[in-house]
Amino acid sequence: STLTPTPTPTSGATCSVQYVVTNQWTGGFGASVTINNTGSTSISGWTLGWTFANGQTITQLWNASYTQSGSSVSVTNSSYNGTITPGGNTNIGFNGSWNGSNPKPTAFTLNGAACSVA
Repeated sequence: STLTPTPTPTSGATCSVQYVVTNQWTGGFGASVTINNTGSTSISGWTLGWTFANGQTITQLWNASYTQSGSSVSVTNSSYNGTITPGGNTNIGFNGSWNGSNPKPTAFTLNGAACSVA
């Protein structure tokens, strides 16, 4: 039998994301999201994506811009934090609303590539 080598990705971000609910109150919450570059090359310009599990919505976000369609969120860097050096990180924060429960997102993508969850 012939072994087929597994392709090694040559592009795409290597990243981990830490999502922390910093404050929560009836119907609302604050969260901090840190993007860590765990790869060997700089990330130049980024879009972070995730899906809320229970219909949460972002009401205000800082250090980036965002769009939200249904439960799907897309966050794009600001002019001053678009580059993340190897071993470096950047942080965004937001306020959101929730109803019922407020589970953390379980998966994140950075520029379309899956990140680990820190």
